[in-house]
Amino acid sequence: MKDSKDSLGPAADYRHDHPPVRNVNAEYEKIRTFGQRLADRLTSVIGSWPFMIIQSSFLLAWMAVNVYLVISYKAHHGNLTAWDPYPFILLNLVLSFQAAYTGPIVMMSQNREEQKDRLQAQNDYEINKKAELEIELITKQLMHLTSMTLDTRKQMEGLKSSAAEQPVLDKLDEVMRQIEEIRVQMTPAANVDRN
Repeated sequence: MKDSKDSLGPAADYRHDHPPVRNVNAEYEKIRTFGQRLADRLTSVIGSWPFMIIQSSFLLAWMAVNVYLVISYKAHHGNLTAWDPYPFILLNLVLSFQAAYTGPIVMMSQNREEQKDRLQAQNDYEINKKAELEIELITKQLMHLTSMTLDTRKQMEGLKSSAAEQPVLDKLDEVMRQIEEIRVQMTPAANVDRN
């Protein structure tokens, strides 16, 4: 009989001892500062439909009230005057101020998302490398088991042709003992890898 290690195949020596798969999102969440979380939250609010609807409503109300007050002042002197008549210079200043702060905040959030995407891509690459090695090992193990099966089949066919020279049952018992020994040897190796 062959060496017991050879009979078990390539998977006999394999140890699944690489680092565990990482959750990049959870790891990244742990290292974010308060300012980064605030910037991400503001970015999610600014980039939402409710924000767009509220801001658009505010702008329309601002312009409508100021136009109404200008018309009202011209028709009836002495009423309230518009605080920002057309061309709405104060509104333009407010929007410029808002853009001056939201632009960098959105860019900071996008840069962090880009960093997280790079970490995720690196993690995906490492997982793919591990999977490729394990698939290669499984393929070799399957080839080894196929070879063993073919050898056993050839031995069985040899038994049929040499039945006159020696008892068939003795040969079958020997082959079955060899298969059982291999199965017993592989069982502890499989249990060690699962732990």
